[in-house]
Amino acid sequence: MDCDSIQMAIAEENQSTERKECGRRGRKPGRKTSSEKVDVKAKLERSRQSARECRARKKLRYQYLEELVADREKAVIALRAELERVVNAMGQTAGGKCQSE
Repeated sequence: MDCDSIQMAIAEENQSTERKECGRRGRKPGRKTSSEKVDVKAKLERSRQSARECRARKKLRYQYLEELVADREKAVIALRAELERVVNAMGQTAGGKCQSE
C-alpha cells in the first residue's frame, strides 16, 4: 500500500503543476493597450516615411535612366552621321562604283 499511496501522491503533484492549455497562445485579438495604439501609429508613420523615400529614390532612378537613354540616342545619331560621311567618302574615292569580289 505504501507504493500505491506514493504513486498517487506523485500523480496528484504532477497534475497540479501542469499548465492547462487552452489551445491558442499569444495575445487575444482586439485587446490593445494605449501604448500599443501609440506604437501602431508610430509604425504607420514610419511606413509612410519609408514609402515617400522609396518613391523619391524611384523617381531619381528613372530620371538617371532617361538621361542615359538620351545620351545613348545622341551617340547613335552621331555615329550614323559619321557612317554616312565615311560611306560618301568611300563612294567618291571609288569613283561612284561599287567594287564586287
